Amino acid sequence: MHGTTDDLRVGDLMTVDPVVIESDAPATDAERLLKAHRVSGLPVVERGFTVGVISRTDLMVARSSRLIGGNWPRMRVRHLMSAPAITVHVGTSPERAAELMVTRHIHRVVVVDDEDVPIGVVSALDLLRLLLGAEKPLRPSG
Repeated sequence: MHGTTDDLRVGDLMTVDPVVIESDAPATDAERLLKAHRVSGLPVVERGFTVGVISRTDLMVARSSRLIGGNWPRMRVRHLMSAPAITVHVGTSPERAAELMVTRHIHRVVVVDDEDVPIGVVSALDLLRLLLGAEKPLRPSG
């Protein structure tokens, strides 16, 4: 870990190797992955590149819709995800990530490498832990 928070980057705070889901996967797969990995959101990918994010909230709202709920077996992640994904480069400052979360009203940003491939996720909870002085996340976030 770096000596001061001024030196920190989202790469220092992120949950690495995020669980991702393909955009054409069934919505039920997203529900299963969120529950199994105890995360609140998943980066959505197409051919390895981030195209959106699907959250527990997205699924809950969709399930509560009479029209969508009635067609649940046919729902795909691409139908329910938030797009485009809000991403930050691994070298982005935590302050910039926080600013994006506040202005976009989101709970997480996907961290990408130089090729725009998702390599991590930084959540609002990760940033709160930083504010409180915790060195590392106490549990996986999402």
